[in-house]
Amino acid sequence: MRVESYLQGDWCDGGGEGETYCDPTTGDVVAQFSTQGLNLAEAFQYARTTGCSNLAATTIHQRASMLKALAKILGDAKESLYEVSYQTGATKADSWIDIDGGFGTLFTYASRATNELPNAKVVVDGDVEKLSRDGSFVAQHVFTPRQGVALQINAFNFPIWGTLEKFAPAFIAGMPVIVKAAEQTGFLTAALVRVMIDADVLPEGALQLVCGKSHDILDHVQSQDVIAFTGSTSTARIIRTHPQVVAHNPRLSIETDSVNATILGPDAKSGSDEFNLLIDEVVKEISTKAGQKCTAIRRILVPLEIMDELSASLSIRLQGIVTGNPRNERVQMGPLVSLAAKDRVASCIEALVQSCDVVLDGRTIDDLVDAERSGAFIGPTLLQATSSTADVVNNVEAFGPVCTLIGYSDNIDLVRIVKAGDGALVGSIFSNDDEFVASLVNNIASYHGRILVVNGENAQSHTGHGSPLPTLLHGGPGRAGDGEELGGMRAVKHYMQRTAIQGSPQTLANVTGRWVEGAEIIEPGVHPFRIPFHELAIGTTFFSAEREVTIADIESFAHLTGDIFYAHMDEESAKRNPIFGGRVAHGYFLVSAAAGLFVDPPYGPVLANYGIDALRFTKPVKPGTRIKVRLTCKSKSFRQGRGYGEVAWDTQITDQDDNVCASYDVLTMVSELAIPDGGET
Repeated sequence: MRVESYLQGDWCDGGGEGETYCDPTTGDVVAQFSTQGLNLAEAFQYARTTGCSNLAATTIHQRASMLKALAKILGDAKESLYEVSYQTGATKADSWIDIDGGFGTLFTYASRATNELPNAKVVVDGDVEKLSRDGSFVAQHVFTPRQGVALQINAFNFPIWGTLEKFAPAFIAGMPVIVKAAEQTGFLTAALVRVMIDADVLPEGALQLVCGKSHDILDHVQSQDVIAFTGSTSTARIIRTHPQVVAHNPRLSIETDSVNATILGPDAKSGSDEFNLLIDEVVKEISTKAGQKCTAIRRILVPLEIMDELSASLSIRLQGIVTGNPRNERVQMGPLVSLAAKDRVASCIEALVQSCDVVLDGRTIDDLVDAERSGAFIGPTLLQATSSTADVVNNVEAFGPVCTLIGYSDNIDLVRIVKAGDGALVGSIFSNDDEFVASLVNNIASYHGRILVVNGENAQSHTGHGSPLPTLLHGGPGRAGDGEELGGMRAVKHYMQRTAIQGSPQTLANVTGRWVEGAEIIEPGVHPFRIPFHELAIGTTFFSAEREVTIADIESFAHLTGDIFYAHMDEESAKRNPIFGGRVAHGYFLVSAAAGLFVDPPYGPVLANYGIDALRFTKPVKPGTRIKVRLTCKSKSFRQGRGYGEVAWDTQITDQDDNVCASYDVLTMVSELAIPDGGET
């Protein structure tokens, strides 16, 4: 199969013989790549012009809707991708993680973006900062899409998930993407991208693909670009020091080597739930993708006194892993991605055994199911460190089915060994001693991007040591690269620029699409609750009549709710309170009374109140105080295809002297129709 790249809206072949990739199980040639004749400079320019322009014309929710539609189309095509995936050495279970996991990531980002970000082109970050005493000069931090290219350089081990988990947040943010697929498995990435392009869902220029070697790809990056890389430390060093990168300082997200550790707590004795759960997890991490995962367990840290028991139990389990042709349903672990990868892993094992005893040697496999020894096979390999201080034990990552047992003497020794790995994507702790776990996490968290804690309580529900989730950070400090992929909307904002905008309240309202205290107020002549979503203007305001708060109100509310706190019911006790100095109204009574002052009762465009944000009680209200409400349309976000949108109302309760007693945002759903039941709009 001749694998093409997708650039400037067309599939293209670089010409020449190019590189050849063979099935690691059978040795058959399955793909050829070439980038010799491709003009990557024009591809970058196409992304910065056509791609940026088309994405800038869409809102975040529109892009989320496209992502959801794309995920559904990809789901319908997944069986064809499964067939191609076998040629990478992946079993059906491996492919499920890569393929279905990738599609699930698209769904998650589509949903989270719709629920957590506005249907807008600008994302507000934090509160308005008041910069002048009179409020005429204010500031607001905002996020906007970077006006460049998201260059995403992917690893071979997850050709689909690795592509989609980077693409999704960049696309939601509004940046065009150029995917550089790994040579070994780029043919599967190309099959994925072909389905994505044929779906005709994405705006033109939003996605391009480079398959094959592309040594000059970094020559074209500029200051507004974002580089997201997954791979080796040596390649990451090349990227960081590339002259174009140094000169223009594009944003980097790097994920590299990670000698991840799993830890058995001192409370976990032989045969305990945590002892057995750790063994289960190690077996799963060694066999999944033949250990070719950046999040796989590399070091197993165990109390010295039970080292031999764990080693014996784990060895028995690992010997039961069925290795061979991934197309065979009996097989639990397939080959490494290539013969070259096999040689690299064997070389790492050879380095490790200089400081380790061999418990189980996967370099010699007695029984391969439906496969020849000439394939890229290495079986489960378990080593036992003779010294926990040996540099090779804590720093060599054999990127395959290889784990090293390391004993620790006490908690101080344990922390030292963990830190010797110099930063990891993930660590896991198997312990039911919460005091031990809390102390350990406080000492090692800064060396990790994610820490999983497992005990008998969550044994059936935890997602696993090696499973990155789209809602949680994926990345890690130090040798792990210091990147931050995933993490929900954190990853989206990585592809956006945070900027502090300073100006008048009205200027900020115009820039952000959100009303700011001091900006223009619109009094429409009708109650704002009678105005349908698309006709409702930011700044539309309602001023209520006054209501006097009485002792009877306070006592009635207290008895109705059961809240008979002394500050509301006992004058003498309330006088002793240094904040109140006498009886005061319940804060929640004020909120309820305010609703009575501003609500327009007849059926209309306002469909529901779904909450309150940022509620603060700023001045106690005593009996005899007259309160009133100012309600202002603060922000709007339309829900695509649902017929309504979210409206936040900036709300202030003030007294007869215009002192603010409470402030909050009332959140409502407002119909796009004046009469939602089908009448004339």
